[in-house]
Order: sequence, then C-alpha cells, then structure tokens
Amino acid sequence: MRVAPAEGAARTLRAADLAAFLALLVELPVGATAMSRDIPGLVETSNNLAVVKDDGEALRLLTSSRSSVAAELAALRDSICAAYERAGGEVHREPGYPGWQPDLSSPLLARAKGVYRELYGRDPEVKAIHAGLECGLLGERVPGLDMISLGPSIHGAHSPDEEVSITSVQRCWDFLTTLVGELARE
Repeated sequence: MRVAPAEGAARTLRAADLAAFLALLVELPVGATAMSRDIPGLVETSNNLAVVKDDGEALRLLTSSRSSVAAELAALRDSICAAYERAGGEVHREPGYPGWQPDLSSPLLARAKGVYRELYGRDPEVKAIHAGLECGLLGERVPGLDMISLGPSIHGAHSPDEEVSITSVQRCWDFLTTLVGELARE
C-alpha cells in the first residue's frame, strides 16, 4: 500500500473541530441501549447513527432513535442532543416516531388468539418487534386504546430484497375479516 497526499481537498477541519467531532462519535450511543423487561430478547430502546455527511459547510449527523417506552425514548433523545451540544454542534430535533408498548394481557389480543385458533386449529405466533408501528401514533392520540398489530410474513423489509408471502397475505386477510366480523357482532 502506498500513502500519498490527497490532491484538491475541498476543505480541511481544524484540529479542535476534528477532535470534537470524533469525541461526539465516540459518545453517541449506537445500537441497543435497553432490552424489554417483559419480552425476553426484545430490544426496547436503541439509537442508530444513520447518516454522516460533509455538505461543504458543516459535518451533519443524523441519528434515528426508537423505543417502545415513550419516557425512555425522550431520555435517549435528550442525551443525544446534549452530546451534540457539548461537541459544539447545532441541534435540529425532528419529531420522533412514538413508541408503543404491547400489552400481553390485552383483551383484544386474547380475542384475536381465540379467533386464530378457531380458523387455523393452532395458536398464533405472538411476537413483538423493535420497529416503528402505527400503533404508536394511534396510542399517542387515543391513550388507553386496546390495540394489536398484525400483518403478513415479510422478509428483507426495507431492502431491495424485500418480499411478502402471498399465502400469508390471504391468511392475514381471512383472519382480520373474521376478527372484525366477530367484534362487530358484540
């Protein structure tokens, strides 16, 4: 390997700015910061260093934080903003995606499990995922709303390899229409 000076560099950072930037990168939490106390193995709170960009005027960092617990998400975002400010950065805080903590004792979940058992002769796989869900948005607007999230089997989500199982779409539709039909009769 041969090392040579770069030609035509657009700009350079002052040593103090570079040190502050590197200190910020080291200080930022990346990955899981808390695990669920209710669901073994489920990430509850995390942060992702999503973008680092030099736009010619400033170094810009974009982080993406999520949590199923609103207070934990707020605390994580506050600590990230404080780290940016300590590094001399300017913070632009976009609204986050609200968390949603699934209720494993939910009457709606119990009813949905019963409907699934009647349709398919077995218990459904009840899972929780570490992702932004519409339930967070709805729950923020209607506190105490009993909700579940369901959907077909998707692999490689948000990637060029994303695919959905067509048979699972049909099963999901059959399940949803049956569940809603039973709830409507109440």
